[in-house]
Amino acid sequence: MKKVYIVGAGPGDPDLITVKGKNIIKKADIIIYAGSLVNKEILGCRKKDSEIFNSAKMNLEEVIDVIKKGVENCKLVARVHTGDPSIYGAIREQIDILKRDNIECEVIPGVSSFVASAAQLKKEFTLPEVSQTVICTRLEGRTKVPKLENLESLASHKASMAIFLSVHMIEDVVDKLTKHYSEDTLVAVVQRATWKDQIIVKGKLKNIANKVKEANITKTAQILVGDFLGDEYALSKLYDKNFSHEYRSAKK
Repeated sequence: MKKVYIVGAGPGDPDLITVKGKNIIKKADIIIYAGSLVNKEILGCRKKDSEIFNSAKMNLEEVIDVIKKGVENCKLVARVHTGDPSIYGAIREQIDILKRDNIECEVIPGVSSFVASAAQLKKEFTLPEVSQTVICTRLEGRTKVPKLENLESLASHKASMAIFLSVHMIEDVVDKLTKHYSEDTLVAVVQRATWKDQIIVKGKLKNIANKVKEANITKTAQILVGDFLGDEYALSKLYDKNFSHEYRSAKK
């Protein structure tokens, strides 16, 4: 069966692509990458004679056409997406078309910008007695959001939240979140996480919109919201000396 590799390139730092993903890029004859988001340094390991296509300038049909022609000519094709391709990657529509033409796809996961942002902040989304749930979502724009998944409804859970593709509507984000979160809830906005020009803005719901505007952040940013950004939490049971589990007995 013919095959194409869909590779998650990670959030930006070229060292954060997986070893498996890098090895595919090294061997690829044809590379189609999301040029508006993927750090081009990630392609630095490619073969000199590999063909490069920037999908930022292509529509779906053009992308599929390049893939089909490549695999039909026994070329190794790498379709390179930013972050992890399973989150806002628009890969399903590509996979389904290729599947109908008997072209197999292997998806290689990558580091998403939301976990990269937490890493840059040195924060943990799932703190004991604070939050054990992470919601990844976006504000509705040209892409519609199901009614049951509107931001205001999700905010009612007061879980740790990572909001994609919405920083240009930061005032609307704040308005919807404050229906349930306190205006003193901590917020961090991370633009271009792990890139050399990364920007981090910290604040609270009551002042984050102004801070984001002052920093001139209008795109490619994560909005992280929740009490996990604070300093109050319970210690985990995992390393509690008084807690026993399969691998360790409690100390008396």
